[in-house]
Amino acid sequence: MTERAFWTDGEDRPSRWLITCDHATNRVPDWVNGGDLGIAQADMGRHIAFDVGAAGLAARLAALLDAPAIFSDFSRLVIDPNRGEDDPTLLMRLYDGTVIPANKQAGAAERERRLERLHRPYHAALQALAARHPARCICAIHSFTPQLRGRPPRPWQIGILYSHRDSRLGPAMVQACRDEGWITGENQPYSGHLDGDSVDRHALSHGRPNMLIELRNDLIRSQAGQAEWAARLAPVITRVLATTGL
Repeated sequence: MTERAFWTDGEDRPSRWLITCDHATNRVPDWVNGGDLGIAQADMGRHIAFDVGAAGLAARLAALLDAPAIFSDFSRLVIDPNRGEDDPTLLMRLYDGTVIPANKQAGAAERERRLERLHRPYHAALQALAARHPARCICAIHSFTPQLRGRPPRPWQIGILYSHRDSRLGPAMVQACRDEGWITGENQPYSGHLDGDSVDRHALSHGRPNMLIELRNDLIRSQAGQAEWAARLAPVITRVLATTGL
């Protein structure tokens, strides 16, 4: 496989927005355990390996907003770009009931190798792209599974996540989504703040307005669903930024 840690779309687009997709693919580089983490292909197609539908949604949304976008090109199970380098979940050994054999014995040297070849190049590129606009805003696109194993179904269509350190956009986006009639979680299904994650590193640490959008992945599994939700979200995102006056 070609060595690549990330790709970008529309680097020269003029929008203040930068669209990020931390969990875009389930690719395992061939230098990581021969390109096989030791789990079933069905598991590699699940949310544990990447954010299903997020890359297509992010690309379409970026085009509609005339915004640049950046996408990771390695599975979150290889190393998670949405975790700080010191996070204990950077290399997951067990995720939603699935043991990851190739990570079970991965020591400090293997962790460093994956950081150096994948995690750090992605974040260096994201940092450079974020800095290209003096008034940059960041919109992170993720997806979530409708139900974790052994857990109740998740009721939301969409979740808007934001940190307690910056509530300039998040609450307004939550309300705007609810006004559209969407079943919207506020800092659901996950907490809106994690020290060292991508939003913390590239938005909060620089004072950049930001939001993280989680779409339930059954809604965006198809290209039609991705296009539909991008078309729905683009005007709402544009309106929220305008009405906040940021």
